[in-house]
Amino acid sequence: MSDPNVIEPIAARGWPAAESETMGGWRLYASRGCSGRINTCWQHGPPGRPAAEAVEAVEAWYAARGLPARFKVVETDPGADGLVELLVERGYGSHTPTLTMTGLLRGEASPQIRVSEEIGEGFRAVFGNASFGQAGDAHERLEALERIPRRRGFALAEVDGAPAAVGACAIEGQWAGILGMRTLAEFRLLGLGRCVFRALAAHAIAAGARCGYLQVDADNVRAIALYQSEGYASAYLYRYWERSAAPASPR
Repeated sequence: MSDPNVIEPIAARGWPAAESETMGGWRLYASRGCSGRINTCWQHGPPGRPAAEAVEAVEAWYAARGLPARFKVVETDPGADGLVELLVERGYGSHTPTLTMTGLLRGEASPQIRVSEEIGEGFRAVFGNASFGQAGDAHERLEALERIPRRRGFALAEVDGAPAAVGACAIEGQWAGILGMRTLAEFRLLGLGRCVFRALAAHAIAAGARCGYLQVDADNVRAIALYQSEGYASAYLYRYWERSAAPASPR
């Protein structure tokens, strides 16, 4: 449950970019430029050409789309050290250390949580108001959520009829990615995040999934504690590498 060679391709399909291209074992993803994972080159193996030439090709690919070149590097990847050394030589720096966590799904449906395969207006309202305070970021992420293949799930928690918290899951075989967790500020500390998490897990289990994965900022102590209490453990860590002083939003 901790092998990035298994989880990373599934995670890429579970959070689909608007555009993608392959370069040997490298995967180039592009969208609007906000969310890190769908605007980044992922390393899944050798690029099929000299590394320096591959990096230059990646830079040209993103430049043609008006985006800065970014690389997502899993620290345990056998080729990570060589790529990082090359990126440092070219003036790149790292940011946003992010944990991928995995665990067995433990679900619990709740009458307070509605889970659907479609994004409703309540979901959009919460997500748009709780996505790092940036409308463009929320718009890009909602587009990515819409692209998640079926089977999938979008959960909405309400408090006294008011939309309060949301989350999503992307289901592929025995795996389910939990993502898009958001709670409006006025409804935090009510345990809604845990309820949404468990409702999504129950939905995924009903669809045949057994294992869950998620990504979380390595310094998000509160979220990590929640996921650990639900049986999840750190599988591996990745970082983003870019020249820009203004990195994309995490995940």
